[in-house]
Amino acid sequence: MFTSWAGGLTRHRAGRLLAALAGIALAVALVASLGSFLTASKASMTQRAVRSVAADWQVEVQPGADPDAALSLVRRTPGVHTAVPVGLARSTGFTATVQGSTQTTGPGMVLGLPGGYRSRFPGEIRSLTGRTTGVLLAQQTASNLHAAPGATVGIRLPGAGLHKVHVDGVVDLPQADSLFQKIGAPPQSQPAAPPDNVVLVPAATFASLTAHAPVTTQIHVARDASLPSDPASAFTSVTRAAHNLEARSSGALVVGDNLGAALDSARQDALYAQMLFLFLGVPGAVLAAALTAAVAGAGGERRRQEQALLRLRGLRPRQITALAGLEAALVGVIGGVLGLGIAALTGRIAFGAASFGASAASWVLWYVVAFVLGAAVATGAVLVPALRDLRSVTVADTRRAGRGSGSPWWMRCGLDFMLLIGSWLVFRASSGNQYALVLAPEGVPSISVSYWAFLGPALLWAGAALLMWRLTLLALAHGRGVLARVSRPLTAALAGTTAAVLSRRRRPLARSLVLLALAVSFAVSTATFNATYKQQAEVDARLTNGADVTVTEPPGAATPPGAAGALKVSGVRHVEPLQHRFAYVGADLQDLYGVRPNTIASATSLQDAYFSGGGARTLMRRLAQRPDALLVSAETVKDFQLSPGDTVNLRVQDSRGKALRTVPFHYAGVVKEFPTAPKDSFFVANASYVAKATGSDAVGAFLVDTGGTHQKEVASRLRKQLGTRATVTDLTQTRGTVGTSLTSVDLAGLTRVELAFAVLLAAGAGGLVLALGLAERRRTFAVATVLGATRRQLRGMVLTEALLLAAGGLTGGALIGWALSEMLVKVLTGVFDPPPTALSVPGAYLALMATAAVVAVLAAALNGIRRATRPAVEELRDL
Repeated sequence: MFTSWAGGLTRHRAGRLLAALAGIALAVALVASLGSFLTASKASMTQRAVRSVAADWQVEVQPGADPDAALSLVRRTPGVHTAVPVGLARSTGFTATVQGSTQTTGPGMVLGLPGGYRSRFPGEIRSLTGRTTGVLLAQQTASNLHAAPGATVGIRLPGAGLHKVHVDGVVDLPQADSLFQKIGAPPQSQPAAPPDNVVLVPAATFASLTAHAPVTTQIHVARDASLPSDPASAFTSVTRAAHNLEARSSGALVVGDNLGAALDSARQDALYAQMLFLFLGVPGAVLAAALTAAVAGAGGERRRQEQALLRLRGLRPRQITALAGLEAALVGVIGGVLGLGIAALTGRIAFGAASFGASAASWVLWYVVAFVLGAAVATGAVLVPALRDLRSVTVADTRRAGRGSGSPWWMRCGLDFMLLIGSWLVFRASSGNQYALVLAPEGVPSISVSYWAFLGPALLWAGAALLMWRLTLLALAHGRGVLARVSRPLTAALAGTTAAVLSRRRRPLARSLVLLALAVSFAVSTATFNATYKQQAEVDARLTNGADVTVTEPPGAATPPGAAGALKVSGVRHVEPLQHRFAYVGADLQDLYGVRPNTIASATSLQDAYFSGGGARTLMRRLAQRPDALLVSAETVKDFQLSPGDTVNLRVQDSRGKALRTVPFHYAGVVKEFPTAPKDSFFVANASYVAKATGSDAVGAFLVDTGGTHQKEVASRLRKQLGTRATVTDLTQTRGTVGTSLTSVDLAGLTRVELAFAVLLAAGAGGLVLALGLAERRRTFAVATVLGATRRQLRGMVLTEALLLAAGGLTGGALIGWALSEMLVKVLTGVFDPPPTALSVPGAYLALMATAAVVAVLAAALNGIRRATRPAVEELRDL
């Protein structure tokens, strides 16, 4: 019996089976793909955090402790691969005499490095010129002293007098912030910037220089212990190991956990990646399940007739249930296997591996979860409706169940409006001031996620779908006149009949229309979110770098604005000088940027979102018209209770860089973001006023505009021209380093996967359900032909339904997608840095998606038309 039933399904219900298989396959493939990608992304974040750290730990030996015993203890610690001692001594200043001119610097640091340090910690030191060993000067120190390899530099140490050393090379310290951190101090107590002046010397030279000077000993550690792939678990593991070492040292050691700090940031990004999976992936899986249910529901009337016939032939309910279970098993197993194959192929094409880069265990786990989900969807879409229909014990009951009567309970109680109101309330609550979707306190192992925020988009999605269902049913039930007028150009004399048929079949048509609208909304919201994310990543990179190419002068270089002319190499359109000073407001030290208001926009993009109290043009015009105008960060305005027009007295260094001079400004607006500026507190002022007030027009950086192209080439030319005198960065280089590790995840690959599935879902929702509905109505078309309907009129009936479905689904989906996009971007605002002022709409992709949906609907309609034109006698005989 089972073999015969399965063969009959394959021969006579192949279209319905294939459509159900497609729905299951999409759901399984989407979950398997996104789940594997999520796991691989977390592992990638952990690996990226590990690679970003040069020295995993900087263990500081406390005063009075034995450095040798401390080094032995550290080397015996499980997971430690390399541990070497590094000496640090504070210098009161460095001197150098070059070409008869003596240069003197302020305080600095002297580091004593053991042999082989650079090979053990290659990320700490980068050679610029000269030898790679011996006495090395940091780039900024070499610039301050006008020293080069071969020069002689004097080092002043407390209690040790002046010692002279021969310079062997000039280097850069890429991780100077962590290298010179204050070990054991909380983040808010760390130095604002690393020391300007640094000399690196061999350990033996360091010992002779500091024989009578105070010295601090650190032990730099590289670990080789295996870490969990999840950043949060890795952070916990590393933090516990550091605490264990401190406990075993009995207070003799304090660990500067650089690796833990990097993982601390990555774990928050990992949770945001998980949020993206839930916000953007789960709706797709739900939609694929709904598509499968709609496909199964399209043959509901035929299924009820088959069950009634099986009863008449003597089959018991248990046997009928077994046959329905066989169909569900076929759909679930074959659809699940097909979905896993699609997921593996997607991973191979988009990421070069069927596992998406995840470990074998994680990959298998997600594939099993996806397969089980597919089986559950098949059970709910195929088996459950069959069991429900078994309650109809007579043909009359079956017919009444097929027609249905009255309004569903949710329409009578207004559930759709309640869901939409609930969505709005949750959205207001979850996107208010100081709201954070992911809460990761600094240095705390546990992180919390506000899953409450999921209710907003979920309720909006469900409420909008139910509201669209309600409106579609009302329009089809009470709009026969309008439907007749709309269909008249295609159906002529059958316009009234067409309107009546659409009204009578309003439930299946409303189901298809809502399903298409949800598929379109999923595509719109996913595409818009991804495009906005990409847009803001570019904005973040441009803010950080300042312009296409930025030339940063070393502090104290006193470079005049006129030096911009020398930077106009091939490929440069404009060079904009930017002052960078430091100013005290009260006891708070902040960055001060002096700009030329009339030309600053020529080299970099200033957006209105960067300012408050006026747009970019308005505030720049205000700086030009009133030279003493000052743009202040929002934090400073709040801390000092400033009002527009208030006088703000800043203490700024004079032209000699020693005395502080009080300079009055007038508060003119709020600046939230500015090119090259930090993310917290800073000022923006008129460069000419700052120069006049301080007696110095020295420039801190030059913003170089290349027209958005050839940034690497221009940066390379400038590096060759300037040598080690200044730092040159370009936008392409900054894109790969700024932002969170979430930014560096292959979001482009994820976007391709999501958007490809969104197109398939939209096409399936529009075409499959319509095609199956038309296939179930072949008898209706045959009867209409017998009663005198022409082929043109039947063609018009089908096209009218298809066009209404496409127009209504695309319009409703666009509206729901727009609302969802606004909500997603607002709720997930923590992903964006800075938050967007407007959504980025990917017009090309949305046009592709709409075209795919329309083509699928028209293809289904054309196939229905072809079947409708068969001879009526032949059609009725087959049925």
